Amino acid sequence: MSKQMAGKQMTGKRMNCEAERSKKVREGDRVVAIAGNNKGLKGTVLSCLGDKILVQGLNMRKKHMKPQNNQPGRIIELEKPIHVSNLKVVNADDQPVKLKVKKAKSGERELVYRRDGKDVSYRSLKKSAK
Repeated sequence: MSKQMAGKQMTGKRMNCEAERSKKVREGDRVVAIAGNNKGLKGTVLSCLGDKILVQGLNMRKKHMKPQNNQPGRIIELEKPIHVSNLKVVNADDQPVKLKVKKAKSGERELVYRRDGKDVSYRSLKKSAK
């Protein structure tokens, strides 16, 4: 970093970026890992943390816990988040699919995937009520 830049605040795209939520992956969706140590394993999305996804049974890590009060020390297994680019959504037949956003005839946007040359609706893109 040069002396001129040391006092200035950088406001580029990289410095100001907030992690956006994925529109195509939501809690409860079935996904398959397409890269990494868990390649080929399937699981259910537990939560979305920006561009990282927590999937049940994938990316398991061991955590060593010290003894506390009257509990002995132990080793527990935890799921750690996986980047959304390493996951692919799975349809009802457990086949990985590529989702596209398309406008339905009713005017609302929905996610669709191609099957045998036809578009099959996966789900609507309406925001769920929390």
